[in-house]
Amino acid sequence: MDVDKFKELPIMGILRGAGAEIIEPLTEAVISSGLKTIEIAMNTAGAAESIRRMVKAAGKQLTIGAGTVLTKDALHSALDAGATFIVLPTLAADVVKYCARKRVPVFPGAFTPQEIYNAWRAGATMVKVFPAKFFGAGYIKEIKGPFSDIELLACGGVTPENIGSFFSAGASAVAFGGSVFKKEWLAGREFSHMKESIKNLITEFRRR
Repeated sequence: MDVDKFKELPIMGILRGAGAEIIEPLTEAVISSGLKTIEIAMNTAGAAESIRRMVKAAGKQLTIGAGTVLTKDALHSALDAGATFIVLPTLAADVVKYCARKRVPVFPGAFTPQEIYNAWRAGATMVKVFPAKFFGAGYIKEIKGPFSDIELLACGGVTPENIGSFFSAGASAVAFGGSVFKKEWLAGREFSHMKESIKNLITEFRRR
């Protein structure tokens, strides 16, 4: 992952529960939506294979990472499959420190001020504030007061209506998941619905 490139369109998709058999058409829909960055959650069955398929299908049109990486085994499986960045729901210090040492961009999850500080000190590229939806953009603004140098990725509850407020509050990036990659849409191969939802997020980001 080129972090500077990511910051040009700092919106990350989180894909969970998608079978490897739909990865190719889903990848096409994601690319056509304009999104540039997506992670595949490692607690999805066959996640490593899905990463391999998406990397092959996307070429250089997407930056593909792995999420829900909580162990070194999962980390190495993801990297071997072609993931170029790593996301966690919490701070697994051994995973984050390995990534920092190997210069693999890493986004550990945290919520409280102490957790956010610990994740940043461990070597986070950005700290994923999760779940952000419960306190919203106002919480990001408060955190940025004492932690002005810590880069935050807001995750959870990001919508076209509030995406601008997260950036105005000081977030460096946002992430979305189940609100766009809905289980029923994945099961029904409703790729056009996902594509339009992503386009709406990108449009509102650029309009802010």
